[in-house]
Amino acid sequence: MPESRSAVATILNNQFIDPLYPPDQAANYLGVTKQTLAVWRCTRRYDIPFIKVGRLVKYRKSALDTFLDNRTHG
Repeated sequence: MPESRSAVATILNNQFIDPLYPPDQAANYLGVTKQTLAVWRCTRRYDIPFIKVGRLVKYRKSALDTFLDNRTHG
């Protein structure tokens, strides 16, 4: 019989596996400024998925890694 997990436990576990970064940390991870990341988000210059809850914006680390992988040449 599969183990039953609460929704909260699942969310907490996923946070450790795929953390959410606020814009300043996401920008630092990508090596750009927070303002550059905001421009990319608003103009959709690059399609980096983000999560928005109210006014808060968060980026999954896996989305940032995918963005970097897709931009890797050679």
